[in-house]
Formats: sequence, C-alpha cells, structure tokens
Amino acid sequence: MRFRLCFRLCLGIILLLVTQPAFAFDFSGWDALLKKYVASKTIDGVRLSAMNYQKLGQDPIYKMLIKDLEGNSLSQVTTRQEKLAFWMNVYNIMAAKMVLDNYPVESIKDVGSFFREVWKRPVGTVAGKTRTLDEIEHEILRKMGEPRIHVAIVCASVSCPDIRPEAYTAKSLNRQLDDQMTSFLANSQKGLRLDEKNNTLYLSSIFKWFKEDFETQGGVVAFLTPYAPESTRGKLKSNRLRIAYMNYNWGLNEL
Repeated sequence: MRFRLCFRLCLGIILLLVTQPAFAFDFSGWDALLKKYVASKTIDGVRLSAMNYQKLGQDPIYKMLIKDLEGNSLSQVTTRQEKLAFWMNVYNIMAAKMVLDNYPVESIKDVGSFFREVWKRPVGTVAGKTRTLDEIEHEILRKMGEPRIHVAIVCASVSCPDIRPEAYTAKSLNRQLDDQMTSFLANSQKGLRLDEKNNTLYLSSIFKWFKEDFETQGGVVAFLTPYAPESTRGKLKSNRLRIAYMNYNWGLNEL
C-alpha cells in the first residue's frame, strides 16, 4: 500500500514537472547590468545614454549571462512578443560583447575589415549556434515586421538610439517600443529635427537605411508622426517638407 502511494506521488511530481510550461529566457541579469552601467552623457555634442563597457565586462553577472545564452533553448521562446524581446535583448548584449571582445576600440566598426564588416563577424553563441549581428538584425528581427525594432537595437554608437536602461520583456514590449520611438524622435541631435526656415525635416539615417520596413505602415514620415514631438506633428503632415538625413556618428557610446 505504501509502495503504491509513493509510486503515485512520484509519478504525479514527474508529470507536473513535465507538463509545466517552459518559461522564456530570464533577462533579469541583463536588466540589472543596464541599470548599473548605463547613464546619460554628451559625446561630440550629442546627448545620449552611454555604457560603461569596462565595468560591464568585469561584472560576473555579464559573464554568466553570456554563458547562459550559449546553452539556452529557443523552444522556450514561443510567442511573437517573446521572440522580439528575446532577440532585441540578445542583439544589444552581443553588440556590447563585440566591443568588449575587442576593447579598447573607438568605434564598433573598427572591429571589421574591408573584407568582412563587423556585422558579419561571429560575435557569440546563442542556443548552441554561432551568431552574427547581421543575422540577428536582418534574418530574425526584421523578418518579424516590427519597424520599431530600429529604435530598440543599439549598435554601440553615438548616433544609435539610446540603449534602454532596462531589459525588454514580452509583457511590456509595446509600451517600451513606443517610449523608445518617442524618446529617439525627441532628441533633435540624432532622431528628428525640423528646420522650419528651410522647410526641411532632418531624420536619423536609420530611417533611410531601413525605409522599406516602414512602407507597409504608410511610409517613414506617416509612421513617425504620432511619435514626434507634439509641436511638430502638424507640420509633418505637409507634403512640402524636404527630407534630409543627419550624419551618423559611429563613435563608441562609452560612458
């Protein structure tokens, strides 16, 4: 009788463990690192959120995070929101890793060469596969049809959107992406600037490079208008505006 009872109890525990839903990768460590090592700074006259790369690389949480990503199973990342949050976090982690693996550098682009740009160089292992920043951005994230990724992934450079001082989560993703877009466009030094005198709208070069990603949403300007500073929204609806793009500063976003 006791044997049967123990057997049933053990079987019940096993079934409970097997049938429990898998949880998406835990980025709480990355969240803590961001809160610890990201702060405001002005570089070359541009206001931005910068990263303390030296201290990040020395932190045992960072080293554990990289190791955990290597053995992570993508079967835990199932919904669209989970996939977006997962790969945006991974991109930002791997961009920082690329810098740290080659530190010190003045620009992440210095890591590349004429024959192979930095984006196409192996940067780390995620879920047992060697990845590149190019693969994460173009083969995974862009194919999910979410234009706001372009203000969420950060290529460790001054003119990039600011690195958010918190990890992206599936639950809060829409709010986080809306906030990223609003904040980026509010930064007239690298996001959006309206020159009324010359009837010219200056945008980040990001919106030129990835123009096609906004086409299904009505085009770049139409998509950006609701996120633009309130004082400029009405003017953005004018078809008479000339569109120009700001120079891109590839200098390292280092604190």
